Amino acid sequence: MCLETLMGFCLYSLLFISPPDFPVTPQKLGPVVIQGNNKNPASEKLERVRKWSITAYKCTKQALSEKLGRGSRTVDLDLEPRLDLLKDDRQRYNNMTKLAQTLASQIAQFTVTQKTLGDAFNELSVKSPMLHVEFGVNAEAQKFLSKSGETLVDSINTFIFDMNTLINKTIEDTMINTKQYEASRIEYDAYRVDLEELNLKPRDEATLPKLEQAQEVFQSQREKYLKMRDDLSVKVKLLEENRVKVLHNQLWLLHSAVAAHCLSCHSFLQQNIQEIGENLSKPSTDAPSWLEES
Repeated sequence: MCLETLMGFCLYSLLFISPPDFPVTPQKLGPVVIQGNNKNPASEKLERVRKWSITAYKCTKQALSEKLGRGSRTVDLDLEPRLDLLKDDRQRYNNMTKLAQTLASQIAQFTVTQKTLGDAFNELSVKSPMLHVEFGVNAEAQKFLSKSGETLVDSINTFIFDMNTLINKTIEDTMINTKQYEASRIEYDAYRVDLEELNLKPRDEATLPKLEQAQEVFQSQREKYLKMRDDLSVKVKLLEENRVKVLHNQLWLLHSAVAAHCLSCHSFLQQNIQEIGENLSKPSTDAPSWLEES
């Protein structure tokens, strides 16, 4: 076995093939009764390790063959394109969520600045009797905009929370099942290739028992693979329906929050401008300039 194959074998064994669980017999105090048993526990453990090692080797060999483009693999033309689309959608949703987090952070900082500016205008309104109205109008505007911005930030954060739940819990759960399905598919293909190679060999007394055993193992792996494929297919369909419902609700809620923020700010500022225009149209009651008095 070459170094690359050996390294691949070790990697695949760690990632996909779990070693057999050995039962641990708890120690009890008092007399121990030894019952007769024809089976040797040590030999059973060794047999399980041997089978696990053979499976791990076959799967590693199959995975390397596929990676090098030399081996054939089973492709489900209905399920696998949907899995690829799901992976791509997850990456895009994750990027969108990060951008929403950046937007929420920037708006939050902006609202803090607006609130601070409103406080500064308010102080100057008190200390400047001649410009009390002007400073007061700007102070009121900045405080209103800041409060409306805080409401918008809360709405964006709600959108971010629900998107993180969809990405990191709902879709991630399906991704875990996808990895298990891929491991099962590789194991199935490994025994399929093994059976195909045995079928090409001459039929004699030495190969017939091996062929029958390989056929039984292949059939067992095929049933396991088909069951996992069907279960994953159902889960992906349910995920697609749930994803559409979640995004439909959250996108409309986010759009409504942005629209409400913009409309409320526009209405408030428009009303302020009208009030200011009415005040400016009134006759001026300002004190005469010192130049006029002189």
